[in-house]
Parts: sequence; structure tokens; C-alpha cells
Amino acid sequence: MEILRIILTVIFAIDCVALTIVVLLQEGKQQGLGSIAGVADTYWGKNKGRSMEGGLVKATTIMAVLFFVLAIVLNMNF
Repeated sequence: MEILRIILTVIFAIDCVALTIVVLLQEGKQQGLGSIAGVADTYWGKNKGRSMEGGLVKATTIMAVLFFVLAIVLNMNF
């Protein structure tokens, strides 16, 4: 069981670093002055699910869930 704990700890550390990097790669949610004139409603603004930004949001969600699951599992006394 100690080997499993070591493997999960390594995966947890890699997830922590990757989650930090993915969060820092995301754009800010502010639209700035472009939102006043409606410039923010472009094709890329409406289809963020298919863009790189949408992929980063999905990756953040997956890594955050993995982070919490691993934190709970590693905190158990088995």
C-alpha cells in the first residue's frame, strides 16, 4: 500500500504544477472597452468551446476534480 501512496503523491504533485500552469495560461474574463461597443461578441467570443481557451477551461475543470479526489484519497488512512 505504501507504493500506491507514493504513486498517488507523485501524480498529485504533477497535477498541482499542471493546474497552476493551465490557470496562468488562461485569459482574463474582462472584456475591457471592447464590450461597450459590442466588439467582444465576435465569432471567437461565441465559440470558445472549440478554441484554445475552451480547451484550457475544460482542462482546468478536469485537473481541479482530479486534485480534490487525490487530496481526499491521500488524506485517508489506509
